[in-house]
Amino acid sequence: MFKQLSTLFSGLVVSICCQAQQTFPQNGAYDERPGRYAFTNATIVVDPKTTIENGTLLIENGLISQVGKQVKLPAGTVVVDLKGKYIYPSLIDLDSDYGMPEAKRDRPAGGRQTPQLESNKKGAFGWNQAIQSENDASLIFTPDAKKAADLRKIGFGTVLVHSHDGIVRGNGALVTLTDEAANKALLNRKASAHFSFSKGISSQTYPSSTMGVVALLRQNYYDAEWYARTPKAKEANLSLDAFNQIKTLPSFFETGDKYSVLRADKVGDEFGVQYIIKGGGDEYQRINEIKATKATLILPLQFPEAYDVTDPWDADVISMAQLKHWELAPGNASLVARAQIPFAFTSAGMKNKADFWKSIKTAVEYGLPKEKALEALTTLPASLIKAEGQIGSLKPGLLANFIITSGDLFDKDNIIYENWVQGKKFILAPINAPDIRGTYLLTINNQPGGKLEIAGSPEKPEYKVIVQDSVKITPKAILSNELLTLSYQADKKVTGTTRLTGWLTGTTLSGEGILPNGAAVPWNATLTQKFQQTAAADTTTIKPKETGPILYPFVGFGNEQLPKSETLLIKNATVWTNEKEGILQNADVIVQNGKITKVGKSLAAPSGAKTVDGTGKHLTSGIIDEHSHIALFTINEGGQTSSAEVRMSDVVNPDDVNIYRQLAGGVTASHLLHGSANSIGGQSAMIKLKWGASQSEMVLPDVKTIKFALGENVKQSNWGDVARVRFPQTRMGVEQVYFDHFLRAKEYAKSWKSFNSTSKKVAANAPRRDIELDALAEILDNQRSITCHSYVQSEINMLMHVADSLKFKINTFTHILEGYKLADGMAKRGIGGSTFADWWAYKMEVKEAIPYNAALMYHQGVTVAINSDDAEMARRLNQEAAKTVEYGGVPEEEAWKMVTLNPAKLLHVDNRMGSIKAGKDADLVLWNAHPLSIYARPEFTMVEGAVYFDRKKDEEKQKSMQQEREKLIQKMLNDKAEGKPTQKPQAAQPKMWHCEDIVGVHTEHEGHR
Repeated sequence: MFKQLSTLFSGLVVSICCQAQQTFPQNGAYDERPGRYAFTNATIVVDPKTTIENGTLLIENGLISQVGKQVKLPAGTVVVDLKGKYIYPSLIDLDSDYGMPEAKRDRPAGGRQTPQLESNKKGAFGWNQAIQSENDASLIFTPDAKKAADLRKIGFGTVLVHSHDGIVRGNGALVTLTDEAANKALLNRKASAHFSFSKGISSQTYPSSTMGVVALLRQNYYDAEWYARTPKAKEANLSLDAFNQIKTLPSFFETGDKYSVLRADKVGDEFGVQYIIKGGGDEYQRINEIKATKATLILPLQFPEAYDVTDPWDADVISMAQLKHWELAPGNASLVARAQIPFAFTSAGMKNKADFWKSIKTAVEYGLPKEKALEALTTLPASLIKAEGQIGSLKPGLLANFIITSGDLFDKDNIIYENWVQGKKFILAPINAPDIRGTYLLTINNQPGGKLEIAGSPEKPEYKVIVQDSVKITPKAILSNELLTLSYQADKKVTGTTRLTGWLTGTTLSGEGILPNGAAVPWNATLTQKFQQTAAADTTTIKPKETGPILYPFVGFGNEQLPKSETLLIKNATVWTNEKEGILQNADVIVQNGKITKVGKSLAAPSGAKTVDGTGKHLTSGIIDEHSHIALFTINEGGQTSSAEVRMSDVVNPDDVNIYRQLAGGVTASHLLHGSANSIGGQSAMIKLKWGASQSEMVLPDVKTIKFALGENVKQSNWGDVARVRFPQTRMGVEQVYFDHFLRAKEYAKSWKSFNSTSKKVAANAPRRDIELDALAEILDNQRSITCHSYVQSEINMLMHVADSLKFKINTFTHILEGYKLADGMAKRGIGGSTFADWWAYKMEVKEAIPYNAALMYHQGVTVAINSDDAEMARRLNQEAAKTVEYGGVPEEEAWKMVTLNPAKLLHVDNRMGSIKAGKDADLVLWNAHPLSIYARPEFTMVEGAVYFDRKKDEEKQKSMQQEREKLIQKMLNDKAEGKPTQKPQAAQPKMWHCEDIVGVHTEHEGHR
């Protein structure tokens, strides 16, 4: 019954195909032969789980007709005996630019140019050039004979192509690698939708950061939803039209690293889309988090080469993460498979496509099961694009896309002989090449000419000419059927090349040659010893290569095991409570389940508790940095004057070594702010410094703040004439920005209120969702707090006036170096001040700063915090707090609160952080001396009861890290000694961000390792 149905289905498909081709006239006689071939006696791998020994594959009219052990062959079938050979489905690549035109910029990249605020694209398309949902790969696809041949050579028969430009890239097309016209190659013109975090060739100023890319993509989803339910008379937008057409297709998202994988999935979750995500090859470093996304991955096969570490100084610039990634990257697919995460492979990004199988076999050596590797190249990619009824396996009715190999596809010496695409044969290597391997006695012009050794395989012989008994020369050789051509320089002292051409007769090669002097001579080579084939290694069970441990985070000082919350009794310490009890001498603190449970004297240790002797030491709550830019991939979205829509939580970098360094300085939490490129910056993120934890475990989602900025940075008028485009260009223009945006936000909030919906769920009459105005509306509703970058008294008064006029609250002025001039007004409005202790004179705006600023604001009743705005300063915030005792006579306890309890108050987390009190988070630091002393250093720093920095263990870490570095350097030196390729060392230093730093989308991951 199955055979009958298969035959019927095949007949229907053939009929349809034939009818389709009738629309194309042919010059000359029509060739309507069915192309009926039977491949017999082969090992047929139908799919990764089904193999037929001594089977037959019958194809007809470009389709598989039958497959099995007993196949009845119709009359007129061409029979090919493949005894000892294998047949596999041709491979599928889901991330290809084959046949796609190169994207070209409409103006040159780089240099000082006038900002391009609007799209340059002609037509009724969307406002941003990086959104190119209207791109249709099928309309711009042109077969490329050379690229097709290169891909067929490594076994590919079908590829999914799309334009690799922009954030929304349009739809992809599924095409085969036939050498015929595009209409025959095209299988599905709308097979997929494609996305990325790269703005591509767009020279538009927005977005200028990855968080801006995320915001633009999110807004595009909301706009497309609104556009679909709104009468088109409001506006025409071909980009949104196209987006609504492609968003239901299988959606592919190209990323470049593990955190981008998580970032993409977060966007998908918001809109109910499960992306198929192309990763960067480092997924193993965050495997549990990536598994939790439930995404299918597309894994690259370009593994890093060893660094040339011959010079010890060169070796010093390579980070621990670079060293370990080189060692572990080849095992990425194995670890992904072990985690039961579905994945496909792609050849995209490989410097040399010829290395494809080398990389696949390396992945197998590192523990990847062969069945999983084959699945990743055939059945899984076919199912992801819903093409399993066309390609991916060798079942009746599917396209006759298959490869013929010498043996197991993953064996070291396997050869791909032929690649059949849509029933058309492409020869890659001679399938029945004569076996001429062995040792021959060479005679030239009837004189001894040395020996000829031929090794390798019959299909790919390896030649050596031995002269003068021991000198081995590798000749240039061409073997075509039974005709052999050799050329070599027999004597390097004599200029000239000997050229021999001959043919095989029995076990003898003979023919004619040309000597270096031009004389034509006879030659022959007589077989004296047949080639001895060494026994093939048993590849049924491969012991995975041994590698070092994975670290969390994957950098130096990372942990093999993440710290866990402990039950602790800290005894006899000087406890700075920051509560009404003040400083307690010889007191005890109990920590359980991440919380402080008791504070007092002579406390009994709970069951299972570890006791820490705090005698002579000081215990404090952890330092909270109210203004920080650590642990971020980028800090400014400077493309527009307002970037309220962007979120710093989208670019949190848990791998930043500054997290660990600041734990060593007693910091347990940091408020991560947008920079000061815009009047209205992005939404801030507050993190706990849980070294090695995931992004989601670090971020405190309930802290909702946003960065504003005043002054020189935001107006950009000092950027030169080319930048005199973006509004505002003056300080009074900054004021207008606030009025304009908040007035629009008021109207926006009013429209949603009249709609009577707080959830903003989709409804026919719902307003358009605007994520920029959402953030500003939250400020008006007291659901989001403002932290404002500020220096000059006049501007600070201006913003307070705007806030008074429009009825919103300013939470904190940060920097606030002229705060002493208007502290009374701040105190009256309940506005806090987060300032530097003694930074001044670094630019004109701070020329009137004084070191007494914090003390004067404190004495006026302002809640004052001392912040860092600097990765290095944050490690010494205890000393910065101490300066307020010197400058202004602030009491020691109050000075200490400026880096602990007061920032907790400004961030509205003082109910759980900032002091030592039962019920609060166990974010604690045990100091070896008075915490305001320049000699004080933490013995340990804990976050929620888990010790993330321990000074004694830090010394052990440094020793083990040095040992690990040396072990990896020695492995790299061995690679170089074995002749393997190496790369020049590239230093990867972590970026130390400051408020005014701006970095492009394409470079923001620099130094992230």
